[in-house]
Amino acid sequence: MTIIVHHLENSRSQRILWLLEELGLPYEIKRYERNKKTFLAPPELKMVHPLGKSPVIEDDGVVVAETGAIVEYLIEKADGRMGPGHHRDSVLRYRQFIHYAEGSMMPPLFAMLVVGRIPLFGKAALKRLTPMFDVHLDYLEAELASRSWFAGDEISAADVMMSFPLEAARARAGLGASRPATIAWLTKIHARPAYQTALAKGGPYAYA
Repeated sequence: MTIIVHHLENSRSQRILWLLEELGLPYEIKRYERNKKTFLAPPELKMVHPLGKSPVIEDDGVVVAETGAIVEYLIEKADGRMGPGHHRDSVLRYRQFIHYAEGSMMPPLFAMLVVGRIPLFGKAALKRLTPMFDVHLDYLEAELASRSWFAGDEISAADVMMSFPLEAARARAGLGASRPATIAWLTKIHARPAYQTALAKGGPYAYA
């Protein structure tokens, strides 16, 4: 049965389309547009899941929300492809970055994106938030300088999870040429055929 992806434009759900393309699983997209004034998701998403957020997938009557949970569901469905590999160090790194993307990196990044839109107060807040976020960027730069991918020597779903926060950081939170390993990693994932196909299918995405 084909997986339905409830996909919101310019959102984290772009990662799910990319992962599905990498895994070669059949899917169809139901697109939703943001409110032009508030930039919020439309109320129609609450008909799919009570939180009204994206991504959400439907698969044979099962509804799965939360990006990390969806990623784990799809990796299991694909018999472990794009999973953590077999070495213990890779497994531990995989688990860490699967959770780190949303649990540690997105909260300060989201705060920066929000306060950056507030006149006067926003600039003062950014001066405090930027050094805190730089700690994350420096940490990730060191990790990617030491190996090809986040979990190990091969691409995995950990890279998929890390794509959105680093793309958003490149667009709006100070990630630039001073961190060459991270920029090289972004260039590498953007060149992947599966990423390009997902981008074409997903519609507007401001972070690629």
